[in-house]
Amino acid sequence: MNIYLQKIVVCFCSIFCFAGSKSLAQQKIDSSFHFYYYDQKLSMFNAMKTQPNCIVWIGDSITDGVEWSELFNRKKTANRGISSDVTYGVLNRLYEIKKINAAKAFVMIGINDVARGIPDSLIIENYKRIIDTFLLQMPNTTLYMQSLLPTNNKFKNFKNHQNKTEHIIAINKALQNLCKKKNVNYINLYDLFLDADGKLDEKFTNDGLHLTGEGYIHWKKILLQKKYL
Repeated sequence: MNIYLQKIVVCFCSIFCFAGSKSLAQQKIDSSFHFYYYDQKLSMFNAMKTQPNCIVWIGDSITDGVEWSELFNRKKTANRGISSDVTYGVLNRLYEIKKINAAKAFVMIGINDVARGIPDSLIIENYKRIIDTFLLQMPNTTLYMQSLLPTNNKFKNFKNHQNKTEHIIAINKALQNLCKKKNVNYINLYDLFLDADGKLDEKFTNDGLHLTGEGYIHWKKILLQKKYL
């Protein structure tokens, strides 16, 4: 290849790479979390006087959808689930979690991030920020980071959450590695909710995303068998 042609190729590659970088930089990430229900719930959390040394459950609708105190028959339990929440929303409200001075905190968040198309790398970075906040600001709280659950695309209720299995598996693996690095408890729920086809078992769901009563009972049994509670 002569020098003139080489210059053309280098110039073309530079333009292509610049355009690609610009396109990536301009990619819009929906990191919003404020909406009427989020603000309602957070205002309620701020108004509550929770007993110290309780167990707190943090997450989205999957956490929001059960009465944890009744499920485990424990009065000193705080449900901090907010339907439709994302990792950005959890990060915004960790100050309220800190006030609880909980003995244990169980976190499951991220499936709505996946549904929005937020890159896996940003979700993991937010996990890191959540973990670091606990380690630095809530050292007396034992943290349990729970994997994302599988979904079942047989159901059509939540199309944006479906057919994201590769992302969910990759995120769970990265979270597991992060927890190992940070010396934080990681709970693999994903594998224990699968059916023979690798989907969220229908006996635990009626919409392919959320859990029925039997699903929560199964979750309870897992945590008790592993002696996390």
